[in-house]
Amino acid sequence: MTDRRAAVRRRRKAAERAMSLFFFLCGMAAIAFVLGISLYLIISGLPAIREIGLRKFLTGPVWSPKQERFGILPFLLTSVAGTAGAVLLGVPVGLLASMFLAKAAPPRLAAVIRTAVELLAGIPSIVYGLVGMIVLVPVIQRTFGLASGASLLAAILVLSIMILPSVVSVAEMSLAAVPREYEEASLALGATWMETLYFVTFPAARSGIAASVVLGAGRAIGEAMAIIMVSGNVPNLPGTLFAPVRFLTTAIASEMSYAAAGSLHQMALYSIGLVLFLFIMCINVLLHFFVKKEGKHG
Repeated sequence: MTDRRAAVRRRRKAAERAMSLFFFLCGMAAIAFVLGISLYLIISGLPAIREIGLRKFLTGPVWSPKQERFGILPFLLTSVAGTAGAVLLGVPVGLLASMFLAKAAPPRLAAVIRTAVELLAGIPSIVYGLVGMIVLVPVIQRTFGLASGASLLAAILVLSIMILPSVVSVAEMSLAAVPREYEEASLALGATWMETLYFVTFPAARSGIAASVVLGAGRAIGEAMAIIMVSGNVPNLPGTLFAPVRFLTTAIASEMSYAAAGSLHQMALYSIGLVLFLFIMCINVLLHFFVKKEGKHG
């Protein structure tokens, strides 16, 4: 019996070591993929930046491959404006919806809404773009009397809808995780339910709420296929909401197919990918900062 138990323990230890090794290899693979992508973008994108000049590349107002003028300032400003607009529109709606789901919705209704949010997250980007192009763009054109409704406004509206699932899901989990005792103590001290939500529940869940906002912003700034169908895809400075514009992502998607291999044009597109990658890295660092900061205060 003792020998049998010892053999079982040895098998369990061997299985645990094998699983530990497997998880370690998976983690190392993830790191290798990130490093590989980073190195590839740096190697492919830096030659164009060196040839064009970092200042001209980032602040140049004209993008014209025929004239070999590669300034991405219109793309940068459009991406920032589009992401900011989507966050300003989508985040309040998402936070209110998550608050309703976590604290006020009846169980059956909450289940229906969660299913709808999950379906919204599963819709392909191209479907968002198709619906926006067929429905939203003509509405904007007729409403404001424009020659074309494909504009920055249309892109912001589509992006604000696309970030809702990320905001709602993450924020709801954070709000639901707030201990009920906090809210009951606030109510016992005479605070109203709305005051409790604002001064107790939201501050207690602000790290998760911040994470939902950052994830939504990352989804917005990295979207391409839906935006290329509703934004007009013209390299203009985003002077107004009704101007046709081009984002960083759509610039790569629309021109990479016909850029000559090894040309300055193709290398400039790789440089745009490098800038976009740095944007996403900054968003992830911001998320880590919020989580770490809240962990210290918690």
